[in-house]
Amino acid sequence: MDFDIWLPTANPFATPQFLAAVAREAEARDVHCIWVGEHVVTFEQYASKYPYAEDGQAPIPPGSGLLEPFTTLAFLAGITTSVRLGTAMCLLPQRNPVYSAKEVATVDWLSGGRVDLGIGVGWLREEFEAVDVPWDQRGARTDEYLEVLRALWCDDPSSFSGVHYTLPPCNLHPKPVQDPHPPIHIGGESAPAKRRVARVGQGWHTFNRAPADVPDAMAKLESLLAEHGRTRGDITVTVCPYFKPLDPSITEQYAETGVDAVSALLFAMSADDVPAAFEALDPSIERARAC
Repeated sequence: MDFDIWLPTANPFATPQFLAAVAREAEARDVHCIWVGEHVVTFEQYASKYPYAEDGQAPIPPGSGLLEPFTTLAFLAGITTSVRLGTAMCLLPQRNPVYSAKEVATVDWLSGGRVDLGIGVGWLREEFEAVDVPWDQRGARTDEYLEVLRALWCDDPSSFSGVHYTLPPCNLHPKPVQDPHPPIHIGGESAPAKRRVARVGQGWHTFNRAPADVPDAMAKLESLLAEHGRTRGDITVTVCPYFKPLDPSITEQYAETGVDAVSALLFAMSADDVPAAFEALDPSIERARAC
């Protein structure tokens, strides 16, 4: 089983020195992938409910915000050689899909083919309003945007005509290094998210799920895959425990459920804290490697 890192990139601690320290420690341990999240703006007050906290509030302190994900991955690409670089999650329906395709292709090109694109439909309505994108039908828009990405990455010329987006014939270069394109991991716990994995995903990225909660979800996913003529071997399942506990025993429990990777939240507040944060994870990293 692979061992990944889910890296919070909030200011003020996500400095260049902090990111470089994470990159060094991750590569020294053969960590499989570094994942980063996305929120372009934050709000002191909002009505939307964060799905991974009982109080419905995201753990982003006032006066803080996340680094832009693809800029961050490009920075990491320049100081790494082997670790994969992923988004968990890119909020695809609130973005322009052509620019998203360009950014992903560029980072894949610069990293030598190390990008994993994790996408989600988003949970923060107020953020959609801030970027002037409709909240309603964001799932349908996500499906069309994925088709736009595929067309731009794989076809030449590229075009797409849908209800929510029309791409006139055009060319995007450079294409991604990975063939046919970077793996697309679908994030989310809902039935529509799992159906999207079964239809078009190369991976499912699930958050805040304990080992005991994996088997039922995996069985449902396998059933959905079968409906589309696919099997469990066609996708990668990554579990991020998030704030749930993780130790070598729990890591082994994840492996026993059949997941392909566990992605640990990295707890570090400065570059100086990074080595100790990785040392705390070393026993789990070793156990994952043995599974």
